[in-house]
Amino acid sequence: MTVSTSSPEKGISVVTVNFPPVNALPVRGWFALADALRAAGRDAKTRCVVLAAEGRGFNAGVDIKEIQAGGNSALLGANSGCAEAFAAVYACEVPVVAAVQGFCLGGGIGLAGNADAIVASDDAVFGLPELDRGALGAATHLARLVPGHLMRALYYTSRTASAAELHAHGSVWRVVPRAGLRAAALELAREIAVKDGRLIRLAKAAINGVDPVDVRRAYRFEQGFTFEAALSGVAERVRDTFGTEGT
Repeated sequence: MTVSTSSPEKGISVVTVNFPPVNALPVRGWFALADALRAAGRDAKTRCVVLAAEGRGFNAGVDIKEIQAGGNSALLGANSGCAEAFAAVYACEVPVVAAVQGFCLGGGIGLAGNADAIVASDDAVFGLPELDRGALGAATHLARLVPGHLMRALYYTSRTASAAELHAHGSVWRVVPRAGLRAAALELAREIAVKDGRLIRLAKAAINGVDPVDVRRAYRFEQGFTFEAALSGVAERVRDTFGTEGT
């Protein structure tokens, strides 16, 4: 279970998440990811970061079993870890290209939604099953991927949208067969990485500076309701219901 960084080409850093079986990250995984992204962005030789994952899916969110075992302290850790990882994508000093395969759920939406560009495999699906898991959050980031009314419908129903649908909305740069995902993400990163290193960093800072939504503040506001659901007992009740469905 790792977060690793490689430099396959000049100017490009690839940060890869690998937490089998479904890339549902424990608290330490979120903080490790945040650290790796910040380090990659600080490296003066890096002009673009590719955020990728091994396995069946890009990201399945937080480790629910860890939260169930650890109670409120584990929930607070997950809240802080997610906030740090999402912010590290957004605030990375250079553009971040997310390479998304399979499922991109919960925390995966926070990562992909804060990326500068997304390349997705044709089997990728995006969604927030939070209400089915006794949680809330990442509507801030889903709203960066789909129009407002669609975001609300997806959020309330816990349904997913396909990579093709997001491509039609303009939030996914390119949809490719899974076997070609890494190559397609590197192709876009390569086109970015040939730009002047100082100028691309200024461009990232400028674009973030004119963003109409303060993503970190908005997400932290959402997280307050996640913790309220936990303290009221509704989160545990919903999680227990979800865990017994189909048994």
